Amino acid sequence: MTLADQLLDPKVPLEEIARVLDAMTPAARRDALLATNRAQQRSLYQKAKAGRALTMEDFVPASISAVTQVRHYGRNTLPLLPSWRFFEKRMSRPDDGSTRAFGYNEGSTRPLIGPGYFVLLPTAGNPVFAERGSLVVDYHQVPDGKVPADWPKVVPNSVGLQMFVYKGTRDFMRRVSEGVTIGAAYKGEKALDHYFTLVREL
Repeated sequence: MTLADQLLDPKVPLEEIARVLDAMTPAARRDALLATNRAQQRSLYQKAKAGRALTMEDFVPASISAVTQVRHYGRNTLPLLPSWRFFEKRMSRPDDGSTRAFGYNEGSTRPLIGPGYFVLLPTAGNPVFAERGSLVVDYHQVPDGKVPADWPKVVPNSVGLQMFVYKGTRDFMRRVSEGVTIGAAYKGEKALDHYFTLVREL
């Protein structure tokens, strides 16, 4: 059974999918996740509810210094041109010791739409949010501290064309396997039934 089949088969648990992904080379893992479609990502997000809770180290490992970029390679299911569905979420740990990460979206759409800055936060303490995922990519907030020097200028998501994409949006994240996560997009409190996979660089 291929990974694509496993993602859609309700009898295949998350643990088996994680085992397959962890056994791949980093390049093969990235290619496999970047090839997933909407139905597969929807199913994977549902399966990932059974996984362990995410921590900030799943996105920015403790071995990485503060204000140092970590790249996550993504594919979303939005109704866009195929080439626009591929992107990176670039994240860094702030230097203030807080339990959060700063980040933005890099890809072919950034020059047109904008960086889509966000703050990654735990959902603990909010039962509604926690049911959706243990961490949230929150576009209601943008970095209020130091970010890597080569990142674009930090601007709120109410500025420019990015307001039509990021304003009022939150992405709820679940763990799939080592370095692999999946997110579900919400606009306000409405689930958009669109998803994205992320594969962290090693």
